[in-house]
Amino acid sequence: MPIYQLKIRQLFLALLTFCFIFIPNSAWAIQKDIIILYTNDVHCGIEDNLGYTKLAQYKEDLQQDTPYITLVDAGDAIQGAPIGKLSTGEAIINIMNEIGYDFAIPGNHEFDYGMDRFLTLNDKLSCGYYSSNLVNTITGKNLLPAYKIFQFDDKKIALIGVTTPETLNSSTPAYFQDDKGNFIYSFNEDATGKKLYTNIQNTVDTVQKLGVDYVFLVAHLGMNGITPRWSSLAVAQNTQGIDAIIDGHSHEVIASFIAKNKQGKNVLITQTGTKLQNIGKLTITPQGEISTELINDLTKTNPKTTDLINEEKNKYAPLLNQTIGTNTVKLTTNDPNTNIRLVRNGETNLGDFVTDAYRVVLNTDVAICNGGAIRNELPMGDFSYNDILTTFPFGNMCVVLEITGQQLLDALEMGASRYPEEFGGFMQISGATYTINSKIPSSVITDEKGNFIKVDGAYRVQNVKINGKDLDLNKKYTIGGTSYILKFAGNGMTMFKDSPILQNEELSETDVIIEYIQNYLNATIDNEYANPYGQNRITIIK
Repeated sequence: MPIYQLKIRQLFLALLTFCFIFIPNSAWAIQKDIIILYTNDVHCGIEDNLGYTKLAQYKEDLQQDTPYITLVDAGDAIQGAPIGKLSTGEAIINIMNEIGYDFAIPGNHEFDYGMDRFLTLNDKLSCGYYSSNLVNTITGKNLLPAYKIFQFDDKKIALIGVTTPETLNSSTPAYFQDDKGNFIYSFNEDATGKKLYTNIQNTVDTVQKLGVDYVFLVAHLGMNGITPRWSSLAVAQNTQGIDAIIDGHSHEVIASFIAKNKQGKNVLITQTGTKLQNIGKLTITPQGEISTELINDLTKTNPKTTDLINEEKNKYAPLLNQTIGTNTVKLTTNDPNTNIRLVRNGETNLGDFVTDAYRVVLNTDVAICNGGAIRNELPMGDFSYNDILTTFPFGNMCVVLEITGQQLLDALEMGASRYPEEFGGFMQISGATYTINSKIPSSVITDEKGNFIKVDGAYRVQNVKINGKDLDLNKKYTIGGTSYILKFAGNGMTMFKDSPILQNEELSETDVIIEYIQNYLNATIDNEYANPYGQNRITIIK
């Protein structure tokens, strides 16, 4: 080989080696934005607001501009409307798989069809569920993977799942217990929050040792109106190394809230509201800047997703479209003057209506319903089975207990313990009236799981009357309601434990409500329930 050809070859090989060593760092470095799209608390709102079909198309459109797209869900997707109840969550999982979710966590309502069903749905969900703090107490091991690391060329992003410890009593507690009533699952609950903070910090430390560039929590915790020590704000303030928290649970619309962590560094917290009011968009620029925004102005729909939604809906259409009755008044969950939800901290005509249905059909002295069980309004005009299930989507069974006046007083006190804040355990009532004196601080004592222990001080619930007569704390009364509250201590209502069960889950709440409408109201809800604020069963001294 001529000497000049040999030198040219040597120069070429040298240049090739140089390129191999140095070019990848720039060639593999991200050149476009990394985008994490996020949803939370969809609650089966497959066509509500933006709907899943616009989300699917938006994701596809973004992929034309950048290859770095991830879609995540922060919990409570599979419960909240008839299609979820009738398919026990599977219809929603099918749609999520079609859109292509990359990461999802269980909210408290992912467990509403039971633990066995949750595990089945976990297998059906293509990306699976993640949660760092759902622990099997028998084995001491996590039930689900705690995190997932995404590689975008030279950048690594860790997503860590976190599920609210409130799940133990905001979903049916029995789902997390053995047949003897012992809790066999835990969400790192305690009286201080430290157990949850430690779990999250350990997980953050683990992923940081794997060389990630960013750490994001995908959490179902909430900011306001929930147990403060388990809020996303409390988690941010008691940990370090978290860049942002994609949140859920409290249905708040938070484009971007900046909290300070243990070291005084910024942690971005964001949440989209509920039922696809917004789609969240977290952006990481090539320069490393993080920002979040809420998207709500989409117009384009995705044909494949639309077809699948119609297919899932058509499976249940004949049943759901059956007419149940006529409503001459609007049965509401909200304050008509402000449109702010009222059913979790005040009386409404819908609360009066459903508790009347329990009391009349179950033939009891009194009936109660937790405000968190009433999910939507019942509109005026003809209404269908679909409308009933939309308003009462849990499919709870009804029971009748024999209780003492003291137990009823304790339940009402527990329900009023967080007033004026919302509480899913706030009690709507029939057959009785009561007053809440909010000037008296709550002295309810709960355990680390949020379960009622006792009242250690003055009662803020006063002047309780049963059918116009003063409550006798020692007298026996019959009470009707759902097994969630009366049998399984939902919302921490443990005061009914060991009460004699007189009627045990013979009728579902939807059956009871439909029987009340058709057989007692002659299929017409009339002016008896005209006042949106109810019939003065609950008086509040503010």
